[in-house]
Amino acid sequence: MDKLKMTSMDKVQSNVEKIKALFPNAVTEVVRNGKVELKVDFEVLKQELANELIDDKEQRYQFTWPDKQKSILLANTPINKTLRPCKEESVDFDNTQNLYIEGDNLEVLKLLQETYLGKIKMIYIDPPYNTGNDFVYNDDFAQSSDEYMENSGQYDDYGNRLAQNTESNGRFHTDWLNMIYPRLRLAKDLLTDDGIIFISIDDNEQENLKKICDEILGESNFLAQVIWERAYSPVNLKKHFSECHDYILCYAKNIENLVCNGLPRSGEANERYSNPDNDPRGVWKSSDMSVGPRVEKNVYEIIAPSGRSIYPPSGRCWRVSEEKFKELLADNRIWFGTDGNNVPATKRFLSEVKDGMTPMTIWKYTEVGHSQDAAKKLMAIFDGKAFFDYPKSVDLIKRCVQLYSTKECVVLDFFSGSATTAHAVMQLNAEDGGNRKFIMVQLPELCDEKSEAYKAGYKNICEIGKERIRRAGKKIKEENGEKAQYLDIGFRVLKLDSSNMKDVYYKPEEYDQIMIGDMQDNIKSDRTELDLLFQVMLELGKPLSAKITQKVIAGKSVVNVDDGDLIACFEDNITAEIVTEIAKVKPLYAVFRDSGLSSDSVAANFEQIFATYSPSTKRKVL
Repeated sequence: MDKLKMTSMDKVQSNVEKIKALFPNAVTEVVRNGKVELKVDFEVLKQELANELIDDKEQRYQFTWPDKQKSILLANTPINKTLRPCKEESVDFDNTQNLYIEGDNLEVLKLLQETYLGKIKMIYIDPPYNTGNDFVYNDDFAQSSDEYMENSGQYDDYGNRLAQNTESNGRFHTDWLNMIYPRLRLAKDLLTDDGIIFISIDDNEQENLKKICDEILGESNFLAQVIWERAYSPVNLKKHFSECHDYILCYAKNIENLVCNGLPRSGEANERYSNPDNDPRGVWKSSDMSVGPRVEKNVYEIIAPSGRSIYPPSGRCWRVSEEKFKELLADNRIWFGTDGNNVPATKRFLSEVKDGMTPMTIWKYTEVGHSQDAAKKLMAIFDGKAFFDYPKSVDLIKRCVQLYSTKECVVLDFFSGSATTAHAVMQLNAEDGGNRKFIMVQLPELCDEKSEAYKAGYKNICEIGKERIRRAGKKIKEENGEKAQYLDIGFRVLKLDSSNMKDVYYKPEEYDQIMIGDMQDNIKSDRTELDLLFQVMLELGKPLSAKITQKVIAGKSVVNVDDGDLIACFEDNITAEIVTEIAKVKPLYAVFRDSGLSSDSVAANFEQIFATYSPSTKRKVL
């Protein structure tokens, strides 16, 4: 049996393995803390990658800031943490495929690497804009608690740290960059090859964010910088300009694989089509035959039905060759007007136009809503109480999802805030019959005791977000009736916490035999069967939304994930009968506690039982 690591993915070792596959001579083995690790010989790698070596002192284009290297290391460093399920705060825990995760998104993204690597179709995030008043995530864990309280005063229920980033801070941009950079590095790896990320931002960090995205996702994968008209009236108190827009940066994982669904065609767009000549192919719209700049081979005379001789305007030419024009004319695809004397135009039939309209880069509030309207609608959900000043519009996020998602994909938002993304996903599913799944991640930032939210009984932002999903889901189902009968409006709540395993599990070399004997078990006493199962699922790459069933075999609880994909028994005194029953199911993985087998005899026969009934099952212990 193999022992589970029970840590997040080691990104460094994963990257080293990739380099080894390409350049095995550039990778060597070293021994650290008694364990063999792979390391890159960078001098050899340099020789493999260049005819000429770039001198470290040579000037070259790069985007950098203080502590950038530290933020790269921060993204790559594995953690010993887990996600603990919370059934009492979930909705339809046993059946839903949606997730709501509470905790620092940097650590959550690390834990999701194994399970959701390359599986997220779309990411939307609305990170702190660095206005000087909002809070950014503080990843400097070198500070003591007292030092941090002096600097910030902000803790959540789980000890996660937030810091107000004021402009008087000499590291105003640096701190924000160090916050966002490692998170985007981890997020990129979660995207599918045809995936996309949308990031809302304003002028404070727009320039820096684009440079970071160019570096992490690649300049060639930049799609657009959308301008969202978030306000519709000026603020006259502003000294110079009243800002009425935000940006949404759009990047593909690989632009060659990305497919845009387009926007649904509006009635107004279809009304532009008519059929004045009763063409049997249906309604059509005329399109200019001329184009610029002038190409001489496409300059030729066209004789209209009226006998008029027509040439393209000065500096322009006809859109098609003369031979192609004759084909179109014979196919009744050229229009000279009702009197046959107009400049020729091509006929574009509605039946031949693609279903989706190509989106433009300016999104007006009349199309996708504005922040004031979004705030009012959110207030309506919470019985007239205002908990967020500038929430994003549901229609805004719905448009993002609509443009690039498939009906069965997963949508991630790791700055969930008021959970608008979850609301938008459920709304779109109700409208088009989709089965998109959402994963919301949010730090449980404390609500100010003077705020309306706190007075209403919400201690942190996560409590508001979860309640918003509950209420919005119920409302969507009511409004859509039979159409939304099978709509998934549930979600599993998972909370970031310390590992289920005691320190001896990770650092056995620091404990002597007497200490280990006294501890008897390497699992913390307050952890449940479900706690252990979800940490195992994280390591083995099983979806956290997977179906989970439980049965009792010979008086012991056995959990089954995805109909036999993973079977685990975390009980003590496991007999040969239980092992045999599990082996007969032929699971892909079978997991037990290291100390769970009832006797040396059962332990001795364990491998033989699986060899008999299910030799391909991967046996793991924790």
